[in-house]
Amino acid sequence: MSQLEQKLTDMLTAPVEALGFEMVGVEFLRAGKHSTLRIFIDHPDGIGVEHCAEVSRQASAVLDVEDPISTEYNLEVSSPGMDRPLFKEAHYLECLGEVVSLKLRIPMGDRRNFKGKVLACETGNLTLEIDNQTHVLAIANIEKGNLVPSFD
Repeated sequence: MSQLEQKLTDMLTAPVEALGFEMVGVEFLRAGKHSTLRIFIDHPDGIGVEHCAEVSRQASAVLDVEDPISTEYNLEVSSPGMDRPLFKEAHYLECLGEVVSLKLRIPMGDRRNFKGKVLACETGNLTLEIDNQTHVLAIANIEKGNLVPSFD
């Protein structure tokens, strides 16, 4: 997670949770005037359009006051969806036995992309099984992680 994404997460978590939602994470995708700030929220009863609108209004108010982003951007609020983004160690713990897709910041060996079954998650490391081989990856080195949906 970038420093800006961490700052945004810290800034928006309390207001989102005050509305009764889990703050799953934040992505800021830089693209000049077409940059996008995505806020992922969740709730045990699911997320609807009205929930996203409510969080969008609250987040907009906080962002207008704090003004942490110096460029123009579009704000999107969304549920995590089936290919749930994984931001925190706790998210990987919830995926034990599931398949995840990862992109590393710094390559491990000659690879940056991994897709495998989560065997363990402890003390900042994630253990994946890929083609009957075990790989241990530092969670801090994961640039982007997603749950791979299973349709069994």
